[in-house]
Order: sequence, then C-alpha cells, then structure tokens
Amino acid sequence: MPELPEVETVRRGLQPAMEGARIKKAEVRRKDLRFPFQKDFVARLEGQTVTGLGRRAKYLMADLSSGDVLLMHLGMSGSFRVNDDHGTTPGRFHHPRVEDRAHDHVVFHMSSGAAIVFNDPRRFGYMKIIGRHAIEEEPLLRDLGPEPLGNEFDAEMLARSCANKKTSLKAALLDQRVVAGLGNIYVCEALFRAHLSPRRLAATLATKKGETTDHARRLVEAIHDVLNQAIKAGGSSLRDHRQTTGELGYFQHSFQVYDREGEKCRSKGCGGIVRRFTQNGRSTFWCPKCQK
Repeated sequence: MPELPEVETVRRGLQPAMEGARIKKAEVRRKDLRFPFQKDFVARLEGQTVTGLGRRAKYLMADLSSGDVLLMHLGMSGSFRVNDDHGTTPGRFHHPRVEDRAHDHVVFHMSSGAAIVFNDPRRFGYMKIIGRHAIEEEPLLRDLGPEPLGNEFDAEMLARSCANKKTSLKAALLDQRVVAGLGNIYVCEALFRAHLSPRRLAATLATKKGETTDHARRLVEAIHDVLNQAIKAGGSSLRDHRQTTGELGYFQHSFQVYDREGEKCRSKGCGGIVRRFTQNGRSTFWCPKCQK
C-alpha cells in the first residue's frame, strides 16, 4: 500500500491541475470502490472550485469552495493520471502504464481543461466528501497521530507516546495513532538508519523517569531523512505505485535493508547480512549486527 512519500508525490503531481480549477463535471462509473459512493457525491462536487489540495497521513484532501473536503485514499493499486484536452498524459514513462481503461472508475473534468482520472484495478481505494466543520470528528481521521514531517513531531513527543508501550518499536511506529503515514518500507529503513532493532521495546525511547533517550533522537532524525529523500525521489515503486506522470518512483534504488534479504549490510565497517523475519504479519528487514 502506498505510504506517505508516495501519496505526497501524487499530491504534488495533481496540485497544478486541480488547485484553483473548478470541477465542471464528475463521472463515477461504478457504485462503489472499497466503500459505496455517497448518494450526493457527484452533486456536491460539480461546480465547486478546488481551493487547496493537501495531505493527511496517507489521505489526499481537496478543499472545495462549498466548505466541503474531498477525502481520497489510493488503497493498494489506485493511481491518478492527468489528461489534457488531447487525452495525453504529461511526462515520460519509465515503464509503460497498463492501458486497461476498464479500471478508470472516477473522472474529474476541470475548468482548466484537464481531466483527472482515478484508476484502481483492485478497488481498495475510496473517496468520501466531508464537511470541513466536521473534519476533526471524521472516524477516518480523528485518531491519527502527528505528521512525521510536521513541526510538532519530535523526539520528545515520540518518547512520550512510546513510554509505557509493551510492544516492539516497529509495531509502535506502524501504529497510525503514534505517528501518521508511516508504513512497512519506511519504518524498516528508518530503524536501520538509526541503528535500532525492530524488536527493541518501544518503551526504551524514554527512561524510567520519562526522559527522552538518544535512541528517540536518532530515530526521529532518521524518519525525517528517509521520508524527505523518498519524496525527492518520487516515492518507491513496488508493484503498482506510479506518479501522476506515469513515471515510477526511484527510491527503491536507495533501500538499505528493505527487500535485501541475504545481501551485505551497507553500513560502513559492519560486514553483517540483511535478514528477514515476519513481525506482526509483515516482513521485517534488518541487520542483526548493527541494529541493537
């Protein structure tokens, strides 16, 4: 499933075509994706101007001139493409995009002349319109933790959130209530960069007196670094992720441990071998020699 860098890459690709433009027509070509579309979904979109396009965790959020917010989630295989008046997709292709238009489920025709097309073969994505006044109480959003690239997310906050947890450090970081938007790939990569074991107890980010440890500081710095680098690279292309231009992301070429089982550790002077084990139902990649 796309993680924060992939969703942020999509947001930046859609922003020029959507922000400031009016939705002249909205096409919904089936009754549902992961969830049914609201009965008034099209009516609440048509004629509205997109005043801003943001992101919260793994959600895209389009602010509308009506005061509503269009919430969009890519699911496992969802992607957007931007077509101009001639039906082309801007940008070059690293690999050919699947040409099956049967999975083009939603189309937004913008006043700018662009058509924003949502394609989702597995239909795990979803869209929902929420009143801006009710956003804080929206069940999909209200329990989300801080943004890992936001100003309020720091070592002290992470240490406080993990102080009394009896779970592993990796499980804590995947908990969207602790920090929003992180997923399996970037948690593995951040833990490696911080030289912390995924099996380490989350509570060790704070002392028994509740003070922030150096582990927490290293980890937050690693999270910042890996997310910023991944966004700059256009995200990671594993199976389905593509940017709105159709290009694949490139951060997978910078993986230090993820999907590198049996290969040599890239830490200078380590000499260890990257291992994989199943943790909380997901593959964890790490170097047992330098991650403690």
